[in-house]
Amino acid sequence: QVQLVESGGGLVQAGGSLRLSCAASGRTFNIMGWFRQAPGKEREFVATIRWSGGFAADSVKGRFTISRDNAKNTVYLQMNSLKPEDTAVYYCAADSSSVRTIPSRTARAYDYWGQGTQVTVSS
Repeated sequence: QVQLVESGGGLVQAGGSLRLSCAASGRTFNIMGWFRQAPGKEREFVATIRWSGGFAADSVKGRFTISRDNAKNTVYLQMNSLKPEDTAVYYCAADSSSVRTIPSRTARAYDYWGQGTQVTVSS
């Protein structure tokens, strides 16, 4: 069975850094991504990656970097210069499609989701 397990969340002060990890099992994926959701808000796109390279939302560009280690079937999100508005539950997601080649910014494009990991940034 497919599983996505996030780790690395926690409490940090503004300006600090965290690295989130998402370990996938059961199969490999061409496209993976990160989303976040704060209480009372809709799920928001953060970053996505295909075979090489990736892109991030405007709100985190220059601060967050997505990467992956295919040998470990793991995707990472390096978060630097964290701000209080980054506080949310962060979810790892995977696109089950074997033919789609363009990563998506929409949550509906992703079929598998992790449980989420809490990131809290204090002022």
